Amino acid sequence: MAELTITHPDGATRGLELAGRLDAYSHGQVWADAKRALAGSPDRPFVVDCSRVEYCDGAGIAMLVDLLRTERRPGAEVRVEGLSEGFRRLLEQYDPADFRAPPPGREVERSVVERLGRRGRDVWLGLYALVAFVGEALTALARALRRPATVRWGDVLRVAEEAGVNALPIVALIGFLMGVILAFQSAVAMRQFGAEIFVADLVGLAMTRELGPLMTAILLAGRSGAAFAAEIGTMKVNDEVNALSTMGLDPVRFLVVPRILAAVAMMPLLSAFAVLIGLVGGAMVMQLFEIPFYTYYLEVVNRVQLKDLLGGLFKSVVFGVLVAGIGCLRGLQTRTGASAVGLSATSAVVSGIVLIVAVDGIFAVIFYYLDI
Repeated sequence: MAELTITHPDGATRGLELAGRLDAYSHGQVWADAKRALAGSPDRPFVVDCSRVEYCDGAGIAMLVDLLRTERRPGAEVRVEGLSEGFRRLLEQYDPADFRAPPPGREVERSVVERLGRRGRDVWLGLYALVAFVGEALTALARALRRPATVRWGDVLRVAEEAGVNALPIVALIGFLMGVILAFQSAVAMRQFGAEIFVADLVGLAMTRELGPLMTAILLAGRSGAAFAAEIGTMKVNDEVNALSTMGLDPVRFLVVPRILAAVAMMPLLSAFAVLIGLVGGAMVMQLFEIPFYTYYLEVVNRVQLKDLLGGLFKSVVFGVLVAGIGCLRGLQTRTGASAVGLSATSAVVSGIVLIVAVDGIFAVIFYYLDI
């Protein structure tokens, strides 16, 4: 056990006599008592006598460094004496001045040119990291396709269950509401022209080509993309990613590939499920406007073509790659700190939604010129 005794070697100097074992299990109360003793006499020097210390580990050295770095008045410094040779050499490896808080300084106001330069540098570094990650991910995916036995299929199935099966309730709810809202708003406007039957065409094409894949991808970005970023970010903060690299395991192949494969497999299925539920919601609304279910069914089947369904499913595959890739990238870019994981999850959601909308616009232009 660690012991602390406050002594008075002379009238001007106070002493702290430490004895026993200064280790992580016994020095907590001694540390607090020593800090209170220093704070009680800010204008008198202190001598920390360690001649009776039997053992001192890193925690004990940290306590001594903390006592030495305490801000004191001139002439009231803290000295450590009597420490054995081995422990003294360990203490001398640290300069207490290096651990003192820097004095508060006035923030230098930067010019507009400097701020623009810093922002441009950040954008360039972000693009460089994105291109490097895409290259590593494509290489790892190509290796996985050549050698499927190297893929951790257990992780793929686990992620597929979390990102796909567990997302069915929320996808069903959003898909149903989208079909109901779209059908109701369209039918109210078309009723004055007696064209309620064409609502089936609108709901079928909109859900199949755009809303089904788009809304499912946005849900996946908010639900699974953030989860990927948070999970990998927590591993990054805990140095588990660095441990994988130290053991010779590629973090991209080990962590990213299973999530991308699971997202690519689940995204088309979720998209098709959302389209089906949306069409059911539109059919229920059409019953209110005296359009029979069979008539609604025939109109959708005759208007929606196979290319519309395949185009939507192809977009959903691309959206799955984007959501999983951005989530994993933001997780690998997680910095240290208490808020780092939350910032990575937020960045994954925002970046994923922006990319989804941008890529969907590109697909709209491509499909228009290809007459799809």
